[in-house]
Amino acid sequence: MSLLSPAFDMPARGDYSYDWALVDVETSGLMARRDRVLSLAVITIGPDGEQTGEFSTLLNPGCDPGPVEVHGLTVEQLQDAPTFDQVAGRIGAMLQDRVLVAHNAQFDYDFLAYEFARARMWLPVSQRLCTLALNRQVDPPTDDMKLGTLAAHYGVPQQRAHDALDDTRVLAGILQASLREAARLDLPLPLVTCPPRAESQFTPKPPKTPCVYRNPGRMTPGGPLRQGMKVAITGETAHARAELVGRAVTAGLNLMTSVSRHTSVLVTNEPASGSAKARRALAEGVPVIDEQTFLRLLADVRPGTAHEATSVRVAPVAEPEAERVGPVEPVSTTTSAAPAPEATALPTASPRVSVRAPRRPEPSGNALDKPLAGRRVLVLGGTHADAVAARTRVVELGGSAAVNLSASVTDVVLLPEGEGDRRMRRITALGLPMHDLHWLTSPTATDQNVVALRPQEPHVMPRGGVVDLPMPHGGPAPEWYVTAGWAPRSDCEIDVVAFLLDEDDQVTFDEDFIFYGAPESPAGTARLLTGGPAEQTIALDLASLPPATRKIVVAAAIDSAATFGTVGAIQIGAAPGSSGAPLARATLDAATTERTMLLVEIYRRGPVWRLRAVGQGYDHGLDALARGYGVDIAD
Repeated sequence: MSLLSPAFDMPARGDYSYDWALVDVETSGLMARRDRVLSLAVITIGPDGEQTGEFSTLLNPGCDPGPVEVHGLTVEQLQDAPTFDQVAGRIGAMLQDRVLVAHNAQFDYDFLAYEFARARMWLPVSQRLCTLALNRQVDPPTDDMKLGTLAAHYGVPQQRAHDALDDTRVLAGILQASLREAARLDLPLPLVTCPPRAESQFTPKPPKTPCVYRNPGRMTPGGPLRQGMKVAITGETAHARAELVGRAVTAGLNLMTSVSRHTSVLVTNEPASGSAKARRALAEGVPVIDEQTFLRLLADVRPGTAHEATSVRVAPVAEPEAERVGPVEPVSTTTSAAPAPEATALPTASPRVSVRAPRRPEPSGNALDKPLAGRRVLVLGGTHADAVAARTRVVELGGSAAVNLSASVTDVVLLPEGEGDRRMRRITALGLPMHDLHWLTSPTATDQNVVALRPQEPHVMPRGGVVDLPMPHGGPAPEWYVTAGWAPRSDCEIDVVAFLLDEDDQVTFDEDFIFYGAPESPAGTARLLTGGPAEQTIALDLASLPPATRKIVVAAAIDSAATFGTVGAIQIGAAPGSSGAPLARATLDAATTERTMLLVEIYRRGPVWRLRAVGQGYDHGLDALARGYGVDIAD
């Protein structure tokens, strides 16, 4: 049976032909390790576009179904439905040896992985494809990437939003159209390898409670302990380590797993033991006391200063401000985020964009006056330095520098040897305007009139640019998704990571380091999402972060001998919600020999959160970067 009428027309090329299993789940919440699947639908499609199977069911989660106003599923509707373990075998057979497809696929994949683990079964999926990530590559002219928006754009009928079976049928139409667009642009599919997951990896971890007090600094010799002091313990202790930690936390101290220049005191009975913590304390001049002294001081811990619990400001609806040029505001009043001396300092002055309205601002009059306003320009060829200079010029002229070929690319600038780029054949077939470097000197009025501005153009941020993250009037604040993308490569892997930092630019505990081995913070406020081999996202629930978290640093690292100079430009987009249109976009490409790079900082400024495009790199690896932020990395 054919899924659509006319026939479900998939691209015939092998690069786009797979056995597909299209999936949609409705859930009781957003945290896969805590919440449950309430309904599920699976449609299987062969490489020829023929539907080979369909299954949908409600599920009894054995718990509160959560936001009924969203999914419409009540306790009464679900109480007689099967449990997941009763249908897991059938679902697994439909997923076996197929590519799992979903919109925001990691969400569906993670929920299925947890449900299969609870049923003591493996999730039989080795690859997945996210239609959201695929459309970010295609970049169609839509206001956002929501399922309904893409369905309207591609002409796919949608009858019942948040109904698992109808959403899956809509997903089938979107997959068809997206694959055809990918084939037209000759884009590689962002397939994600899904290694088997063991049940032990899905054991929920209780969220840790951050210290509510600010760090008052180092303990003075012979002085008292104060609430908020950062305390580390190393070596053998007479009392159980758990008892010492429990008593210290109860007293309001901040127990750390590593030593840094911000540590207030190190507790050890063996200061000459040569442990990593003792060596670091000696190098940093951190005070050292023994266990008995520590216990005595715990009896009289002096009051500390609590972190200010800042509420999110709801900005009034107003006309957006014009772009302003001036010094970049400091990220914080503490020491620089740079954990290594060999870092290159950021420029002291660069353009700054301010967004005050709780909606995406329309392009300002000044932006419309720029010759490349609304254009998306792909630069090919040239030396690394020449390509960087060309992309910088594109941004100066009001345009956006593209990293990959997509449907939104309006122009191509050819530098020397650019004609040999593998994308040139497709660019020629698409009839995109091609220019030499002189075109960036003074684009003509005729060139300027070719482009029709999208109503929802993102702000183009230069390196060092700052933008406020607006919040809506009433209702819950959205999660913010910071997505990094780059040109696909086969010679190296790039890992995007995040650090949740306090006022000292240090993690409160190791779980505030989000990376491929620990992709979610204990409270679920920060998550790493993989959309493909050339795209990764950090999702941040800013409204739920504890007051102690003052800044989030999103960085990237290369796990090989390659450098960011050979990788080329990294494109950053910041969007409200997983399917939101980017509020801001930056292209970071000044790296040469660096193996790690700070991409963006999201930091508190009074009652609002701001995002800053950084683009600062280091020659050392991820382990050194993590240690600089206070993560305990074994030698």
